[in-house]
Amino acid sequence: MPGKKGVRSPYPMLSVTMVLWGSAFASSKSVVAYVPHSVAALLRFGGAALALLAALYFLGRRRAAAPAPRGAGRRAALAGVLGVFAYNSAFFWGLSLAPSLDAGILIPVLSPVLTSLFLLVTGRERASWARLAGLAPGLTGAVVFFLGAGGSAGGGPSRLAGDALFLVSAVCWAAYTLAGPRVLAGVDPLRATTYATCAGAVLLGLFAAPALPDVRWGELPPGVWLNAAYLALGAAAVANLLYYRGVGAVGPASASLMMFTVPVVNTLCGTLFLGESLGPVQAAGAAVLLCGAVLAATQGRLPRRGTAGPPPSPAPSPAGQPTRR
Repeated sequence: MPGKKGVRSPYPMLSVTMVLWGSAFASSKSVVAYVPHSVAALLRFGGAALALLAALYFLGRRRAAAPAPRGAGRRAALAGVLGVFAYNSAFFWGLSLAPSLDAGILIPVLSPVLTSLFLLVTGRERASWARLAGLAPGLTGAVVFFLGAGGSAGGGPSRLAGDALFLVSAVCWAAYTLAGPRVLAGVDPLRATTYATCAGAVLLGLFAAPALPDVRWGELPPGVWLNAAYLALGAAAVANLLYYRGVGAVGPASASLMMFTVPVVNTLCGTLFLGESLGPVQAAGAAVLLCGAVLAATQGRLPRRGTAGPPPSPAPSPAGQPTRR
């Protein structure tokens, strides 16, 4: 469809979504500073599950959606095991060891590189020169980034271990992206996201159960609750719904390219609110990784504005909640 301009343009909605996702890394780090990482994940996605259930109840009743295919809900729930539970278990554990800056760079930027690499290795896509030219610096930049995490100022074994967990999260994101079309085909986006989030939240609850008695709930500062509410409502429920509408208006290719603004927003938030920083080696690796990821994703060609297509497959957002990419 033609690109819209003015207040009805989908790009402001997508821009708000990227700000919500980009700021979620620093916000999640603030919660992990006061509660165990497993409890932080539960607070975020338990709240997100409740918000999405409410949205499904009120919005789903207004939609004349076709019946979902048989077993679609079960497949969506199983996908939540990977896209919510596994992804966020590694993500929040990594946040307890490494700065949010590292997560906001490695996960949203490295995941497209891993996805493209898998598609090329399995022969599901052609190995164009443009894509290969992007994968090579992308992987090189990732290696340089990890070397910097272990040896630069502010780095060390803890930060390197956290970055390794962010790498696991990126692998989960790439795998969920690849499995999405088959697992969640024919399911309404809001309904699929709700099923996946609820299934993942239940498992996160079981995972966090041993640590729950150790949390001094009455002593948590108000900022922790505010950040948890922001993550559940803003970075999960609201951001997802805005992104769905944006994807439907401009198509998945144009919408997914805006993902590369997430590291920029995350860097600003981590620097301004948490005082985090990257060493020179990490900064150089991040720049090379970002350039390679953009080239691999676009194959040297920017999608035409307004090129709409079928909504993309659901995948976790770079800040940890499931979305459509």
